[in-house]
Amino acid sequence: LLAGSIVNPLFAQERITLKRATELVIENNLQIKQAQFSEAVSEENLSQSKLAIYPNLNASTGLNFNFGRSIDPLTNQFINQAITSNSGSVTSNTNLFQGFRRMNEISQNKLQLEADKSNTQKVKNDLVLAVVTNYLSVLNAQDLLIASQQQLDIANQQLDIEQKFFDVGNKTLADLSQAKSQVATAELNVTNAKNQVDLSFLNLAQLLERDPSVAFEVEKPQINNISNVNAAYSAVDVFKTASLNFPDIKLAELRKQVLEKEIDIARAGYFPSLNLQSGFGTRYSNGTFANTSFAAQVKDNFNQFIGFGLTIPIFNGLAAKSNVRRANINFQNAMLSEQLAKNNLNKVINQAVYDLRAAEKRYYSALTAYESSKEAFNVIQQRYAVGLVNSLDFNQAQTNLNKAQFDQIQAQYDLIFRSKVIDYYLGNPITF
Repeated sequence: LLAGSIVNPLFAQERITLKRATELVIENNLQIKQAQFSEAVSEENLSQSKLAIYPNLNASTGLNFNFGRSIDPLTNQFINQAITSNSGSVTSNTNLFQGFRRMNEISQNKLQLEADKSNTQKVKNDLVLAVVTNYLSVLNAQDLLIASQQQLDIANQQLDIEQKFFDVGNKTLADLSQAKSQVATAELNVTNAKNQVDLSFLNLAQLLERDPSVAFEVEKPQINNISNVNAAYSAVDVFKTASLNFPDIKLAELRKQVLEKEIDIARAGYFPSLNLQSGFGTRYSNGTFANTSFAAQVKDNFNQFIGFGLTIPIFNGLAAKSNVRRANINFQNAMLSEQLAKNNLNKVINQAVYDLRAAEKRYYSALTAYESSKEAFNVIQQRYAVGLVNSLDFNQAQTNLNKAQFDQIQAQYDLIFRSKVIDYYLGNPITF
């Protein structure tokens, strides 16, 4: 007992709830991290586009050595001697007008940031739904394993009874062989169920970015009140709600708006651009003014300037027109993509509502079939015990019970999953 109390805590497996599983996938999944990186880049682009409207300010300096016949940079006279000259300046350039290009770029980058945020949310939502799917697959596989093991116990008990009857001559070798066949089938079902449990855990671990070699358990939520599952959804109402909140639709709308702003940016190429330039500088040379000190030359040669630059587009290979047409084409394509996203969502929601209703009918049919099979098996088992039913009929009843139980378990989890899909599209938290 003491050894068990020490060893068991050391090897206790981590137990993960559905809520914790959804938290882990958001924390660890690499697709989400990639989407967040894209979001961060868009945020930086927005910040840079805002700063681009301010004047720039740059300083420069140069040191030159001239040999032989050259021009004195201060007097512009030819002299035949070595000259060392130095210059420095500070300049500023301000874009006063460029067809509102800068402002449209800011607007576009804002929309792009919102689009990337919607994409991040889309990735999260898709992964949460995938976690729920895999989590339910684990629970389904575990329940099927329990049912398979229970059926194996029943088959072994029946084999023991058949063996005893055979030993005293009350059963034939065919009856004993039938019982052994039932045990072999039950053992195969257990093996398949164990494999399915392992595969389900592997899929869930990979989705959570966990090391598959580190075992863990899942906590089974309370799902006994399956009768509370609501299947009376209207596809029209679900679509109306989803079209307002679903990230896929918001993403398509924002991408359309981003490309709409691209048209305005391209149109800036039609307009003249006006720049304001200003600055100051000074120079030094040891040529003609060799006897003048460096400080005196810097002071005497100090100059300032201010000026305007106007660039008027006349002909540039019709680049501006081509850019506008290309932007229009991309915008029209984005409009189609948005409509396609809405159409796809509408189709998926109609299918999801239909699947939920079908799953509800299938569950109650499977439940009725299981209850009937269980009652039939109990009756046949009692009649078989007193010799009123042969082994073939008994084995068939047991096979029918096994199948009915497996069908009922699978139908139960299918109904739960279908109801969670509707919650997903409605934007409701997926909980049990």
